[in-house]
Amino acid sequence: MEKADTLIIGARLIDGTGAPAVERDVAVRDGRIVAIEAPGGLSGWSADEVFDAQGKVLAPGFIDVHTHDDTHVIRSPQMMPKITQGVTTVIVGNCGISASPVTLKGDPPDPMNLLGDAAAFRYPTFAAYVDAVNAARPSVNVGALIGHTALRNNQMDRLDRAASADEVAAMRAQLEEALDNGALGLSSGLAYGSAFNAPPEEVQALAEPLAKAGALYTTHMRTEFDAILDAMDEAYRVGRHARVPVVISHLKCAGPSNWGRSTEVLKSLETTRDGQPVGCDCYPYNRSSSTLDLKQVTGDIDITITWSTPHPEMAGKLIREVADEWKVSQQEAAQRLQPAGAVYHNMSEDDVRRILSHPATMVGSDGLPNDPLPHPRLWGAFPRVLGHYARDTALIPLEEAVRKMTSLSARRFSITERGEVKVGFHADLVVFDPERVRDAATFAKPEQAADGIDAVWVNGVLTYREQAVTGARAGRFVARGAASKLDAQGAF
Repeated sequence: MEKADTLIIGARLIDGTGAPAVERDVAVRDGRIVAIEAPGGLSGWSADEVFDAQGKVLAPGFIDVHTHDDTHVIRSPQMMPKITQGVTTVIVGNCGISASPVTLKGDPPDPMNLLGDAAAFRYPTFAAYVDAVNAARPSVNVGALIGHTALRNNQMDRLDRAASADEVAAMRAQLEEALDNGALGLSSGLAYGSAFNAPPEEVQALAEPLAKAGALYTTHMRTEFDAILDAMDEAYRVGRHARVPVVISHLKCAGPSNWGRSTEVLKSLETTRDGQPVGCDCYPYNRSSSTLDLKQVTGDIDITITWSTPHPEMAGKLIREVADEWKVSQQEAAQRLQPAGAVYHNMSEDDVRRILSHPATMVGSDGLPNDPLPHPRLWGAFPRVLGHYARDTALIPLEEAVRKMTSLSARRFSITERGEVKVGFHADLVVFDPERVRDAATFAKPEQAADGIDAVWVNGVLTYREQAVTGARAGRFVARGAASKLDAQGAF
């Protein structure tokens, strides 16, 4: 008689590739998927645990490709915002900001402060960060990008200028150390003041070691507003120069003057994809969130304050309400609130739907776990796609929704043997109820676990079941694997 650690029986299997759902039983042993059979095909097997998934979907654990969980996976290893969504792997180090390799000269510059205060940055080398993740043993796996802004912080006396050739060389040396220790690639956040003055040539030169390592380049572009097509062209040029794939982070058409332009933005992506590997991620909401940017305080859109160091009592209020209360302009109110965080009501729902449904788009939360009043995407992004967009509005088939969260993400980021329910792959798995799954997090009450996520296994270990953690944590650092070949479904 064959023996397994876990048998999941009667499931409606969505394997992550986009293939139609089929009824299957699955066996897990020693953290791997060891058998997948038609119903009853594992009747001769015994197991320590048998999970009845009748009427439920079994899918690969979701991969959150866009997170700022760098320090959270160590300080709060239970990772409740993610494990409750069925997320089993997070990719950290996005938008040019990473927890390592970092050596601070004082307080972390904006937006590195999104990851915590100075005490949170304890990893002068990437190897030290890898060791810390594995020692913390979070409930999710962790893959990591290296932030351009983090590297600038390490090597430059000030960030409002271009780096010198010597400074770029020093940044490259740190990037190469990280790549040698399994980093997935380089990220940039060129829209932020800490990197805005870096010319394209600086990023191109820094990206040059990526190709030899089989790594990629991701970017929070220089703008997501009216000049977005120019910013996309800059991203493509970095990829062509360095001969590496490009991922455009949280693709959006920001600002009222930009609404409706997703058609031409996606056309740019499609045209470029004919000649080079390019993709994107997005989150399923029409509001964004970051630190408070004075350039965006124009009165054109509503902006909600989520935190303020000098005025914490203003969290949850619109900036125009704060300005009215103080009898000052919105711009002056914003200056008084700094440093602060904000939610920007800056996208069109039609654009969100068009970008989300595009075959090249992965799902990423872009959640901010250190925010006292986080955007609900932190707790709700993945079930929102499954419930609201796939089931309730029928924007995309459920199988396609799962593909955008699993195999597409694993292939793009060279995360091997994950992202599919396949014999031999790591047993990162989620069982959810397709009729009940939904995001419960709201802008008013964002820290709420999703409904309809019945069970989550990470590396074969049952970590979450029936709205409660089991206490077992089996996540680990995930090093970059061999780069995937191009495929017809747009993995690159």
